[in-house]
Amino acid sequence: MTLDRRFSCCLLPRWIGLAALAGVLCAVLSAANAQDIQERTIRFGHLNNADHPVSFGVKRFGELVAAKSGGKLKVQEFPASTLGNEMQQQSALQGGIQEMSAPATTSLAGIVREFGLLDFPFAVADYAQADALLDGPLGQALIARLPEKGLVALGYWDLGFRNVTNSKRPIAKADDLDGLKLRVIPNPVFLDTFKAFKANPVPMPFAELYGALEARAVDGQENPFAVILSNKFFEVQKYVSATRHVYAANIVLVSKKFWDKLSPTEQKIMNDAANEARGYQRQVSRAAAQRAVGELQAKGMQYNEVSAAEQARMRQIARPVTEKFMASYDPAITRLYVSELARLHH
Repeated sequence: MTLDRRFSCCLLPRWIGLAALAGVLCAVLSAANAQDIQERTIRFGHLNNADHPVSFGVKRFGELVAAKSGGKLKVQEFPASTLGNEMQQQSALQGGIQEMSAPATTSLAGIVREFGLLDFPFAVADYAQADALLDGPLGQALIARLPEKGLVALGYWDLGFRNVTNSKRPIAKADDLDGLKLRVIPNPVFLDTFKAFKANPVPMPFAELYGALEARAVDGQENPFAVILSNKFFEVQKYVSATRHVYAANIVLVSKKFWDKLSPTEQKIMNDAANEARGYQRQVSRAAAQRAVGELQAKGMQYNEVSAAEQARMRQIARPVTEKFMASYDPAITRLYVSELARLHH
């Protein structure tokens, strides 16, 4: 036997041993990764109907989570307030009874007051400004306040610019709101803003709104066009006015009690799926808002725009409200808000 032959024979068992070891290591790593993803059902509740852009966002998020987890993480959607109103679902998430929800950011002002900044009227003029505000430092600073309240946020979805509907008259200027009984989100900024316009704001859970409009317990309400259409408010309201008084976003929330049970792999799957679903949801929502205006008119609602000059006047009327609330918020957050708006408007 030559020296070369003897040498290669000596090495052969060692190479076989290393290959076997590599195979074992791969199997162990694969098993570890598989163990990183448990079989889980994620109950995702929201207030909107199954034909609403928020529902489309939930469905896309669910598809992405399933694909990324090899089908182990399953998202079960509960639309149309079936798991309760905003506050009930928020409590369920904090208590670990429900895994996810996607409420309007307005509903969080009760636990993190600074979320009220996002409700300030006439702050952003278009979608690009809205996205930059929410996805940038201000939106992230607000999200950072949630874990201590038992919630984790995976980003913001589009709900759209809010507009007033009512059964009495078109709203073309601030004075037209005088004396109208309007349902608003149970939120202090909204209440004081509409009081500044001399309306009579009535806080009320969304699930009770249609019945209140039908019974004429309230004259009107304010919501994005897609919400107005999806909830058939055209059946009980005559006028829809493009006041665009505030940009509304939904926030994708996860129960912190549930989140803390997830492995880093599962948390990454959830984060990645939320980021991918966000762009899709915003696109669908904004296209739906555009279509909804035409459909509301086709259903018999009278539609009118509000001029830019009148919106500027309304902003001035509401300024004392925003200044009052700003004074009660964390100064670091309000400074960030003011600097971000200055950056967006230039």
